[in-house]
Amino acid sequence: MKDDLILETINVTKNFFGDKSSGVNNITIFIPRGKVTAIVGESGSGKTTLLNLLFGQLQPDHGEVFFKEEQVLSRENGLQHAHKVMRMVTQNGSDMDHNLTVWDNIAVGLPEGDQSLAIQMVTEALNMLSIYQLKDLPLAKLSGGERQRVTIAKALISRPEVLLLDEPFNQVDASYREALQHDIRQIVREWGVTIVLVSHDPAEILSMADELIVLKEGEIVENGPPDMLYHSPQLLYTSQILASGSKLTSEQAKVCGIKSRRGVVVIYAEHVKVSRFGSKWTVKQVLFKGFFEELIIERDGVTLRVLNYNRGKYPKGSKISIKIEKYFEFGKWEN
Repeated sequence: MKDDLILETINVTKNFFGDKSSGVNNITIFIPRGKVTAIVGESGSGKTTLLNLLFGQLQPDHGEVFFKEEQVLSRENGLQHAHKVMRMVTQNGSDMDHNLTVWDNIAVGLPEGDQSLAIQMVTEALNMLSIYQLKDLPLAKLSGGERQRVTIAKALISRPEVLLLDEPFNQVDASYREALQHDIRQIVREWGVTIVLVSHDPAEILSMADELIVLKEGEIVENGPPDMLYHSPQLLYTSQILASGSKLTSEQAKVCGIKSRRGVVVIYAEHVKVSRFGSKWTVKQVLFKGFFEELIIERDGVTLRVLNYNRGKYPKGSKISIKIEKYFEFGKWEN
């Protein structure tokens, strides 16, 4: 099992200003080699703190971080082998020079001497991120998505074993996001790089990650493969992070024909289907989503979300019947 792991934390705690509600508390995680692991959670849950602990940017108050069973210390104490084989890409790209060309930005820091090797390395990184055609442009002339590709290419040029990404698609237009995600997955497959990323977007993490670590108030509350956590969340918190759904009380659930044994019911939009039979619901809003619509429907003060692929069939104000194929129950058990 140890041979399959590349990063570990053992009972790691890092708080700020003596406040136990900040940072992370008693975190133990195991990062598999050659996979994409996503750290997810609401704002302030400790995601970036955990990423910086893995990178050696922060020193834990308690506990230990390991890279291949070598303890990772703060970079302030000097560079270790672990530090040299990990790279971090932040949201702001603070190590990039916007006045330099794409080529020069990526080439900065390469060992001097062997020019042919440097050219080969830069060319390979540019091609891997599909930005070779941008090589002579100044970074300032690029879009947010293009700049992010350059930043990742620079991080990859030295062939790191671990690449840590803090909200890597935050500045990327939706049209470029999917292609960049595909390229990162390709890098994992071809180069064997281990990716650890922080994200708040469920679409990103569900499509990219092999493993999810869910943080809440600095503690791990769930972890596992994305499909398992999506289809069988153990906590209300996880279901709300990963999916678009409706949160109902047990009383509200009765309007939907659900007799819940617990205090909270969550219904994903995809599990609500338009039916020919049943009580009538009013379409209150129609949200255009491209090739499908999301209907906001209401009955007796209860609101649900419904995915509709037959666009235009159910305009605002129309009446529809529904059937609910699946739902989740959370909270206290009721008598």
